[in-house]
Amino acid sequence: MKLVIAIIQDKDSNRLSNALVQEGFRATKLASTGGFLRAGNTTFMIGIEDERVHEVFKVISANCKVREQLVTPISPMGGSTDSYIPFPVEVQVGGAAVFVVPVERFEHF
Repeated sequence: MKLVIAIIQDKDSNRLSNALVQEGFRATKLASTGGFLRAGNTTFMIGIEDERVHEVFKVISANCKVREQLVTPISPMGGSTDSYIPFPVEVQVGGAAVFVVPVERFEHF
């Protein structure tokens, strides 16, 4: 058994949740915040049999897309802000960061 931990952008959360249910996967959703953009994310925890991990990956990749977004950098810490002029920068957001970890034991009460 494996635990799939998928961290995705909030914009993809409902679409992924619906797709997982439609494919018969049960998942726990947790609200989370990204460290880089400090934007809302959703973390899905999915317990799955080893041989079905590739099926979960297909659902995640089909429903979580990378997109471009303009962000304004945060002002420098500890330095002088007199000469700091923040200009929007285009960055890639979205997609999914997915971890698969082995599960030693699983109980459902």
